[in-house]
Amino acid sequence: MPPVRTYHHGNLRAALLDCAEQTLAAGGELSLRELARKVGVSHGAPRRHFADKQDLLDQLALDGFQRLGPQLAAALAGEDPLREWALTYVRFATEHATLLDLMFTGKHASPELNAASDRCFSPAMALFRSELTGMVAFATLQGLATLINRGLLRAEDLEALVDEAVEQMATRSVGG
Repeated sequence: MPPVRTYHHGNLRAALLDCAEQTLAAGGELSLRELARKVGVSHGAPRRHFADKQDLLDQLALDGFQRLGPQLAAALAGEDPLREWALTYVRFATEHATLLDLMFTGKHASPELNAASDRCFSPAMALFRSELTGMVAFATLQGLATLINRGLLRAEDLEALVDEAVEQMATRSVGG
């Protein structure tokens, strides 16, 4: 009789989220069964962490906010908070474009995701005289990221583009 093989993955939840993000970024179709195969666990193993595909997507979006939030907070603590925040956001948005789309997709909205989004972005609003000005600044950065992601602006120009946007924003910031 062959020996019984026991398998312990370690942090299966994190591995599934990582694989799901990579699959979506590559344009692949997402299924719990396929993720299990890619990660090397039984097809039922993902259900210990995610009730269904929608739960996986919601948790992936939440994970995105939880990863981006500390990066933005660290940027706000820098010497040039507006510039560092803007660069951090646009870099994340270009390096994790598919994840960011998922994070902002309305059908995935839930009280938990809304709270995570607020925790992620609210601290930066103090940089601006009004919420409206902050939203316009954010939309500008999102627009730059989208244009870079679609190849309409060159990725190597990211820093110069953000610097120009920040210069324009600075006239409307609290200190400007």
